[in-house]
Amino acid sequence: MQTARISNKTDRKLAHYVSAIHTFPFLSVESEQALCARWRDRHDPLAAHALVTSHLRLVVAIARKYRGYGLPAEDLIGEGHVGLMRAVCRFDPDRGCRFASYAVCWIRAAIQEYIIRNWSLVRIGTNASQRKLFFNLRRMQNQIREFDGGELQPDHATKIADALRVPRHEVISMSRRMAGRDFSLNEAAGEEGDGDWQERLADSADDQESALVEQEEVDQRSAWLRSALGNLSARERDILVERRLRDKPASLKDLAQSHELSCERIRQIELRALTKLRKSIAPISARA
Repeated sequence: MQTARISNKTDRKLAHYVSAIHTFPFLSVESEQALCARWRDRHDPLAAHALVTSHLRLVVAIARKYRGYGLPAEDLIGEGHVGLMRAVCRFDPDRGCRFASYAVCWIRAAIQEYIIRNWSLVRIGTNASQRKLFFNLRRMQNQIREFDGGELQPDHATKIADALRVPRHEVISMSRRMAGRDFSLNEAAGEEGDGDWQERLADSADDQESALVEQEEVDQRSAWLRSALGNLSARERDILVERRLRDKPASLKDLAQSHELSCERIRQIELRALTKLRKSIAPISARA
């Protein structure tokens, strides 16, 4: 009941607003040119106000075309106002066209951007072509009106892709994303209200205790390794590190050139250093 009262109150306010904006007069070509010039040359706020108020009806007319996206009409109109003011700031009266023709693009762009932002938490229109597909796809789907549970039929997807000149897989992907709206994780998971969806989410990460034990073990092994490496000579340590402890091990040939030894000698030093390392670590790990 309270929701209905709020809705009725909002509808009355919107109706009152629409009636109020019709009191602003239309501008003649000469008046419009003069106002645009005053804003461009002197940034006269009164000129900008006159341009905005005289085109508020245009904002409402465009916003009404986007009522089917489930967003409040007053929000769509508000975003259209933003687009209208951007148009006022950027319009050049020397373009040779009416301001309304220029403002339509800015108003429509602002409203469409608002719809894209609020349609889903996951961005579904990340570039201009996807935004165009988002709005044209709904229009063409309404024209076809033959769907199976929200899933676009293959022949319909092909027809829409050809008409919009986009790949067929993009049409199918966008249709599925538009059909699957967001829902709250706090909603009841069942009809009987046995917990919400958030309680059923499985966390694949280890618990804090397991993660702490694992980190302590890694730190301990690193300490053992540093201690054992200290028992090797500088050459043995360098060869062992380069051959066994690097993500990309050095070749025997490269180390042979570096140490001015044969490849076979490098291999022998590596094996000897590895044996020393194991003997050094074994007693430490046994005591732990």
